Amino acid sequence: MLELHHLHKSYAAGHQVLSDISYCLKSGEYVAIMGDSGVGKSTLLNLIAGLDVPDSGEVLIDGTVISALNDEEATLLRRKELGFIFQEFHVLSHLTLNQNVALPLLLNDLPVDRAEVLLAEVGLQGRENDFPRQLSGGELQRVAIARALVHRPKLVLADEPTGNLDPDTANEILQLIRREIKKNGASGILVTHSRVAASTADYVLTLTKHGLQPAEIITDP
Repeated sequence: MLELHHLHKSYAAGHQVLSDISYCLKSGEYVAIMGDSGVGKSTLLNLIAGLDVPDSGEVLIDGTVISALNDEEATLLRRKELGFIFQEFHVLSHLTLNQNVALPLLLNDLPVDRAEVLLAEVGLQGRENDFPRQLSGGELQRVAIARALVHRPKLVLADEPTGNLDPDTANEILQLIRREIKKNGASGILVTHSRVAASTADYVLTLTKHGLQPAEIITDP
């Protein structure tokens, strides 16, 4: 499903963020990536989604080289194949919660009734006609999660998806993400600092300056 071939990425003043990252994620697999702050976890997700461009190396989704696509082609691929849960939410303030979640369905010409179902799944039933300004940070995060999952994407990318949630809600959301990935035969990458969150994935990798390394996770007490 996803192939990373020798990715390198540097930013201003030659600061190297990622060096020679290679990995293969098969359909149906769900992996968590942990690592120190600033090691490049969010950058890696942005490269996978085609929101940023590697200095060298390739990202392939279902055999398609992302960097070889023009802007329109990359947008269409993200719209159809990807579900991205951003740390910053990126919920549209002028749309209701239902409209926000339904947006991927509309863009993909799919029935919009699943939006209400997903809002209920994240605990926001009865709030469909509310606007983002009426929500807390944790509630906004749940809207973003519902929107990322609603169109049953083949690849789910989740960047600290439970950072603003209380432990009980976080556990419910993590189980929902895993359930949707497995039910739809999709693949998923969860970037997290939480060992508890990481333990819900099939297996865990640690991102270091030497690349992606297997990690053994001991669940937090």
